Amino acid sequence: MKNFVQNGKTIETVAGGAIASGAIVVVGATAGVSAGAYATGDTVVVNLEGVYTLPKVASGAIAQGAKCYHTSGEITGTASTNVFVGYAHTAAADGATTINVLLAR
Repeated sequence: MKNFVQNGKTIETVAGGAIASGAIVVVGATAGVSAGAYATGDTVVVNLEGVYTLPKVASGAIAQGAKCYHTSGEITGTASTNVFVGYAHTAAADGATTINVLLAR
């Protein structure tokens, strides 16, 4: 096909600041996980598929299969104005600081 661009498993964007490997990266209305460490101005490869262990807001439990959202570099179960990241691959109790998330769009 002449119009094929790529398989859609990643998206590239320009780093507005330093980004750690494995960090949640928001690109417009979608979010994924940084494929590496990047400095300001670098082209960042953001993974859009897979299951990742991500930092979670300590307050509030998130049930397995629940929608997960990005807020200030962490995962929350609260939609509000937060960007959708994916679904809880495993449950995380109130007080837990990480959660396994299945990335989704």
